[in-house]
Amino acid sequence: MRPSVVAAASVAAILLFAVGGLAQTAPFDRLPAAEFDAAPPSAMVQGPPGRMGVGSGGCRNLPAGEIRRRIVDVAVQEWGFFGFHVFDQTISRARRPRGTRRWWWRPVDDSEGARVASTIAGYWAATPRGSWMIARQNQRWNGPNGLTSRWRDPWSAAFVSWVMCEGGLGSPDQFQRSIAHHVYVDQAIRARDAGSSPAAFVAYDVGDTDVEPGDLLCSSRRSSYQSIAQRRRHPGVAARMHCDIVVRLEPDRERILAIGGNVRGTVGLKRLPAGRRGGRLAPTRGIFAHLKLRADSIEDDALNTSPTFEAIECSAEFRPPAQLAGLTTSATRPAC
Repeated sequence: MRPSVVAAASVAAILLFAVGGLAQTAPFDRLPAAEFDAAPPSAMVQGPPGRMGVGSGGCRNLPAGEIRRRIVDVAVQEWGFFGFHVFDQTISRARRPRGTRRWWWRPVDDSEGARVASTIAGYWAATPRGSWMIARQNQRWNGPNGLTSRWRDPWSAAFVSWVMCEGGLGSPDQFQRSIAHHVYVDQAIRARDAGSSPAAFVAYDVGDTDVEPGDLLCSSRRSSYQSIAQRRRHPGVAARMHCDIVVRLEPDRERILAIGGNVRGTVGLKRLPAGRRGGRLAPTRGIFAHLKLRADSIEDDALNTSPTFEAIECSAEFRPPAQLAGLTTSATRPAC
């Protein structure tokens, strides 16, 4: 990777453009292997929409010292591929502008639906039930709405599963990939209780340990759970959850930045409200579980130094929309 640090002011320019809505953005193509060696999700599937199936792609297994940074870098690249959407959850519902309700799906036109179809299918393919989920979607694609058909099932857990697969946690003993978040949340709870588990993530209540880039922050729908202890009473029971991957800490702004899948139908970055608990920066609203990654620490602003951000800084062809314009005019430029 080229040595560089994107200036904090430039990153701020990127992340200030949204207040919870889905602004129009320009997608950024995934990087060539020479700049970032990551297989695209589409490599895990074959065939066109309507006849798509799981292919032969596999997961990576990497040393613990490489995993945390790679998870962040993979997540950031997918965020760029979907167009750098940002959702500000530091704004209370009472102050949120009209028209910014949270939807798990948004309509897409034919070209956008075709562009991301194999990507989302690839996320599903990383899970044990991926073939079944893709078969269900083929039925939708073969229906009257074709590629504009919404995804039949929420794919946020599939996104996290694929990121962990490509991020170096290839063994189910390390990360139990699933179409449902509660499966790997329960694995992290068991790891906390057992102590000797090989699982890569360990479950903590919010504020019990430091949040770092590469960790997972999880919420439960309709506030079903407020703590790990509450979830511990229901091991293996299906529950509606959502988890996001931390990519940057901003203690001075009292927020945490995290990337998740199926955030209003896209891969989006959330600004999560945060505050100090026992001297630690921790989310202050909506999160019931912090899944701590057992891996070497990296810098709090890992988002800034991801290969995707460095590539944007050096690109002569990409013309970012207004919300990304600061990247091309930063005071500290990488060695391109």
